[in-house]
Amino acid sequence: MSGERTYDVVVVGAGSTGENVADVVVRGGLSAVLVEAELVGGECSYWACMPSKALLRGSEALSAARAVSGAAAAVTGEQDATATLARRDSFTSNWSDASQVEWVRVAGIDLVRGSARLDGEKTVVVTDADGAETRLTATHAVALCTGSEAAVPPVAGLRDVEPWTPREATSAKEVPGRLIVVGGGYVGCEMATAWSALGSTVTVLERGDRVLAGAEPVAGDAVTAALRAAGVDVRLGTAVQAARREGTEVVVTVAAGDGPAEEVRGDQVLVAAGRRARTHDIGLESVGLEGEGFLDVDDTLQVRGLPWLYGVGDVNGRALLTHMGKYQARQAAAAIVARAEGRDVDTSDWSPFVATADTHAVPSVVFTDPQVASVGMTSAKAAESGRPHRVVEYPIGSVAGASVHRDGYEGTAIAVVDTEREVLLGVTFVGYDVAELLHSAVIAVAGEVPIARLWHAVPAYPTISEVWLRLLETWRNG
Repeated sequence: MSGERTYDVVVVGAGSTGENVADVVVRGGLSAVLVEAELVGGECSYWACMPSKALLRGSEALSAARAVSGAAAAVTGEQDATATLARRDSFTSNWSDASQVEWVRVAGIDLVRGSARLDGEKTVVVTDADGAETRLTATHAVALCTGSEAAVPPVAGLRDVEPWTPREATSAKEVPGRLIVVGGGYVGCEMATAWSALGSTVTVLERGDRVLAGAEPVAGDAVTAALRAAGVDVRLGTAVQAARREGTEVVVTVAAGDGPAEEVRGDQVLVAAGRRARTHDIGLESVGLEGEGFLDVDDTLQVRGLPWLYGVGDVNGRALLTHMGKYQARQAAAAIVARAEGRDVDTSDWSPFVATADTHAVPSVVFTDPQVASVGMTSAKAAESGRPHRVVEYPIGSVAGASVHRDGYEGTAIAVVDTEREVLLGVTFVGYDVAELLHSAVIAVAGEVPIARLWHAVPAYPTISEVWLRLLETWRNG
């Protein structure tokens, strides 16, 4: 495919964020084209959310069964790793994007495959696998939805050992005998959980004093304890100094604090130490922007200083989560349509054209065992903000529904309360299967629901949601 074409909107990147931008603008009456160099559906569908959760689900189900007397007797074997990997493959359609391409066609969106680069105002040049170029011109807007990619820290020899990134960790075809995980964030902890349960001997190297550093401390402590109980060697305060290969082995040199250097040996090493924007080599210089780094955008996701250019999803660094990218896509697309029609774009807090949730009500779940589900501010973030607040905690295991759910349930619910306005600034749940509790907290935080009103939101008995009542009682009782 070559030549020149004109569309109302050109969307670079056909992951879930780009798909949503294109879909909303087309439903708003504009024409749109998606440009993608890899698989339509992007990171979440093939290398992140879906395959990782497929890898984790088997161990979650077994853990739940083993925690219920009577049901535990039925668990007489171990997880079938081969079957788990096959189920994971089905979640990714064996890395075929045929169904996603068909969705794009039915949605009335054009698709151009190839590597894209900006070439001046409202212009994108796409080079396909054969070197042919297609020049795309946007009448109204170009949306950059190129996402993010794994960052590899500048450690001597680390790139040379050809480490796994999260992509390889979620798509591996066999269980590594020994896996070294560099980084104790959510990816590192989830992959340590998954591969350990499938039979790998796992070592986690975290340079900080706890895993899940951005979460409430109790969350990191609970996940560390669970990983260690599962046989994972979790090393905190441990810096990676170098890496090399010796035959089939990976050798990682580490040091804990001021202690002597030592070597950790494994069959594979996973680098899960952060993300960087996919903005290099996409022609930002042609429109006067820096050639790499996260894009600086306003709350309508418009790149500052370039009213025709939008940076949506991970590429702007505001909230690197699939669901927040989709949220931003809906907001940005609505603004693009309104501006194309000559309408004023309302930028107030509750406007359908601006993104506000990605700065104060970001939900996230770490699918370890126990899970960590949170939204809004942690107690540390509230303290940093200077807002008057109080932290309320309640043991989830003390709720009747938790004892029904599993024997010996352990977990913690934490609410951060604005003491002036008496609304929730943030909520964290740490425990088994708490992910499904989270959206109630998202509504309370995003909607700034007064605690006086939440008191009348009565939880069903006996469910784990009764922890809401206990949190509010603890708040009332001071």
